[in-house]
Amino acid sequence: MSGTGQPRYQADERAPAALTIGLGVQLAVTTVAVPILIPTAIMRIAGAPDSTLLWAVFAAVAISGVTTMLQAVRFGRIGGGHMLVMGSSTAFIGLSITAVAEGSPAMLSTLVVIAALFQFLLSSRLALFRRVLTPAVSGTVIMLVPVTVMPIVFRMLNEAPDDSPAHAAPLIATVTILVILGISLKGTPGLRLWAPVIGVVIGAALAAFFGLYDLNLVAAAPWLGMPDFQAPGFDFGFGPVFWSLLPAFLLTAMIGTIRAISSNVALQRVSWRRQRPPDFRAVQGTVTVDGLSNLLCGIAGTVPNTTYSVAAPLVEITGVAARAVAIATGAIFLALAFMPKAVAVVLAIPGPVVGAYLTVLTALLFIIGIGLSMQGGMDYRKGIVIGVSFWLGVGFHNGVIFPEFVAGFAGGILGNGITSGGLVAILMTLFMDLRRSRPSRMEAAFGPAALPEIREFLAAFASRSGWDGAMADRLDAVGEEALLTLLRPDEDQDDDAPPQGRRLRLDASRNESGAVLEFVIAPHEYNVQEQLALIGEQDDAATIEQEISLRLLRHLASSVHHQQYHDLDIVTIQVKGKRCGGGTRLSA
Repeated sequence: MSGTGQPRYQADERAPAALTIGLGVQLAVTTVAVPILIPTAIMRIAGAPDSTLLWAVFAAVAISGVTTMLQAVRFGRIGGGHMLVMGSSTAFIGLSITAVAEGSPAMLSTLVVIAALFQFLLSSRLALFRRVLTPAVSGTVIMLVPVTVMPIVFRMLNEAPDDSPAHAAPLIATVTILVILGISLKGTPGLRLWAPVIGVVIGAALAAFFGLYDLNLVAAAPWLGMPDFQAPGFDFGFGPVFWSLLPAFLLTAMIGTIRAISSNVALQRVSWRRQRPPDFRAVQGTVTVDGLSNLLCGIAGTVPNTTYSVAAPLVEITGVAARAVAIATGAIFLALAFMPKAVAVVLAIPGPVVGAYLTVLTALLFIIGIGLSMQGGMDYRKGIVIGVSFWLGVGFHNGVIFPEFVAGFAGGILGNGITSGGLVAILMTLFMDLRRSRPSRMEAAFGPAALPEIREFLAAFASRSGWDGAMADRLDAVGEEALLTLLRPDEDQDDDAPPQGRRLRLDASRNESGAVLEFVIAPHEYNVQEQLALIGEQDDAATIEQEISLRLLRHLASSVHHQQYHDLDIVTIQVKGKRCGGGTRLSA
């Protein structure tokens, strides 16, 4: 990343056309195998006819292309606005095989559509799940993605025909990795942009020298075409197989939603030069497209999709986060769906080359997951959630924890590390949330006139909590400055009427270190957390005067987090106190 850890091109900036197309081709070439191979494996194992298989692959690639382009835009509540790639979901492999083998392709379609509708519900009410879908949960899910794919990747490093030289596969994989790492670590910023694709090209050329590049596969494929229409329709019989699979599909859809959230937040972290708080409106857009993708997959009769964060490490390597790259990637996906020969060119790249490339990307993805988990700091409870969830996910995925039970439970859903580890993280987070004391709550019209009510409410809360005057005064000051800061976008109004009729809800609760205040209002564009990070960057008199409340809030509060959703703005403020005798005094 230009040696600074910052992108050369942010998500909202235009990169040169040649670079955009080149990275789009690179991202498409290295990920298009996912919506090709997963439906192929599922339909073959389930015993589906070839016509169903060919249609499922075509539909998976085409839908992945369309929804990858949708993820790159922000149109109302649709799209995440970042370089997010859609592809077939590994978490649904076991369930999809069971649905087709014990039911029918039509039953798979029905279950996938229901799972998609569930994701639409989660997207529209994402703020209600904020205490569960935390950075710790999201980061754990991202960290488990390499765990689930690394066994496959490592096997790919050794893939070679029986009659090839014994040293061919190790040499090809080693050269590919060394080229990517060498250019990434020592290359110029411009050359670093092309490190992954240069490594793949050199590795493929070396593979061709050893005869490992399958030219026959390319020669046999037609240039253009598409399979016969094979959408299976829906199964409305709702028999025992349907009801046994429905809970597992809904749970896996929730895990897929967490993965979509994790992917979007991971891309946000690497797509801007200045670190910003996560924009949960963009996250909601990502989950909406994830659900839309699955709705299309269900209608078309192919396996469910998910949002991949594979572009995050690519951004780390190349420094290009421009969303136009994802639009190019999606367009190439869509074109490849109608170009069997082009798909064959990608599929002919031997396993050692693809495995070496994915080894580098998944290693970086693991580090991104760690960074996401650490967001907001680390304490021992958060560490327990992350550590236990991660290692249980590893254990379940490798079949070393109660293998007989796991294999027979809900179609083997726990056998996927992302699903099992994500579920453990959710349950542990819910358990921790149960320990929170029930908050005190007040509601008022959002405006300057709410200040007396807030002060009275916080004074009563401090008294009930047994805190001394110093802590009560700090809570009073935090309440005042927080309200003034939130009112700042509406400061052009001259009267005390509630801005646009909005309402304010204030929750106050205690924790071990002091008090937590949560302001919930109707949404606007202004982000308090981001503005706190910008204090001091503009030094004109008007700006400094406007920043007084922000500066005081930063001084009084130990942490401020502002989560922006389409339907709500939630500002959470931690006010630390120190236990002293029978009360609480201010910490130094």
